[in-house]
This record gives sequence, C-alpha cells and structure tokens, in this order.
Amino acid sequence: MLVTGAAGGVGSVAVSLLSGLGYEVTASTGRRSEDGYLRDLGASEVIDRVELSEPGRPFGEERWAGAVDAVGSHTLANVIATTRYGGTVAACGLAQGPDLPATVLPFILRGVTLAGVDSVHCPLPRRVAAWDRLASDLDLDALDSMTTRADLGDVLDLAPRQLAGEVRGRTVIGI
Repeated sequence: MLVTGAAGGVGSVAVSLLSGLGYEVTASTGRRSEDGYLRDLGASEVIDRVELSEPGRPFGEERWAGAVDAVGSHTLANVIATTRYGGTVAACGLAQGPDLPATVLPFILRGVTLAGVDSVHCPLPRRVAAWDRLASDLDLDALDSMTTRADLGDVLDLAPRQLAGEVRGRTVIGI
C-alpha cells in the first residue's frame, strides 16, 4: 500500500492504520528527515515524493495494491497509473492541486478504482461504522505520538508552517 503526504495528519494516521492491519506500507514524503517517524508508525519503505510529483506516463509499471492519496494533481495521476490490477486509490486531499492530469487507461485496462473520501455529507450510520473501526483498529499510543497540541492563540503562527509542510502529524487546537 502507498500513502502520499505520509508525514501529514491524514497520512500519518493512514500509515499507522494500514500497517496495524498487516499491510506493507510505502510512505511518500517530501521531508526525508521524517523517515524514522514514518518507520516508527509502521512504514516498511519511505520514498521521496519527487518520484511521484512530476508529470508522468499515463500507464506505468504496477507497484501498489492500493493507496491513500492526500496530495492530488500529478501525484494522484502517477499513483493511479502505477496501481496494480483491481487496486483502489482513496483520494482525500489536494495539497499539490485539485486537477487530475490522467488518462482512463488504468481504469479500463487494470480495473483500478478511484474512491473519493467525503466527511461532510457522509450519512450518520457510515460515520458511526468508521468511528467504530478507528476505535478498534487505531493504536492510541501511535495516535498520541503523531499528535501535537496547540492553543487557539497559536493558530496564526502555526498556519504558515502548516502550509509550508513543516508540521508533522496531526495538530489538535484547544479552544
């Protein structure tokens, strides 16, 4: 399994969850200084985001059984193009951009599925099921290790660092 934007909040949780469920996880990040952090969360391999972030071929060698993509744009297109037959890519972010410069080749020749993640309009029964899975599958010590706490007054200083990709894991803002 591949997780892009792996050192961010969504990526950190995805790496921890997937590895905890027994998947071999490759973490993609632009911050190679986070290799140890990502391996501690369960990544078996860490790759530089440059491998996926530039315009690529419309159809590539099969690499991933599935993926969680928090980046979008060229990264998402490259992930889809290199997903194995029958694999699923969950798109949940657009840090690189909202565009999808891809072709239909992986969808019609490999049966790849692109699944969007929506937390706004998700029906309550599905939300409850998701929270139940998180409660049973997410290691709370791992969640604590990837969480930084800040006060509401820190947001103006924290926001530029977040946008610059300098904040690792999740940030919980106390109100």
